[in-house]
Amino acid sequence: MILPATPTAGGDASVPSQSPPAQSPGDDLIELLFFAYRDFVGDPDRILAQYGFGRAHHRVLHFVDRYPGLTIAELLDILRITKQSLNRVLKDLIEQDYIVQKTGTSDRRQRLLFCTARGTALAGDLIRVQTHRVTRALAEPAGAASEGGSSEGGAVSAQNFLLAMIEPEERATVRRLMARRARSAV
Repeated sequence: MILPATPTAGGDASVPSQSPPAQSPGDDLIELLFFAYRDFVGDPDRILAQYGFGRAHHRVLHFVDRYPGLTIAELLDILRITKQSLNRVLKDLIEQDYIVQKTGTSDRRQRLLFCTARGTALAGDLIRVQTHRVTRALAEPAGAASEGGSSEGGAVSAQNFLLAMIEPEERATVRRLMARRARSAV
């Protein structure tokens, strides 16, 4: 494991710190969010890989499917990516018949984006696996994702929800990793 270089009392930033960083109350939630996000996007990643697509393709398909007739300018604003990045992804999706581009009716310079039937089907497959993961996480009894933990009033806490978003077989590993960080902070 490579530790980040931090200045020592003598000011040498090349010497790795032996003490863990100070913890704040939100540290566990932030860490769980990373793991939950990894698994949340991992489901569609496996589907997209079969098509030679990546996460950028997923985001474009998602928003074009949800907002038919979206302009390229609007999509750039939503995704906050460069036009060059969008053009590469759009080219793939258009050439493979997942998205069509039409000229605007009131402004002929506009390019309106629409999913084809093939694009709508793929976008549906991607959202289905993500919806399944979220639904499963919300359906877990309070505290079931954590080791014997429970939430007050039976409500799912943010921590339990994020833990439930992680693949069940990965949860013990994540818990051990987080416990190691907690022990080293004491």
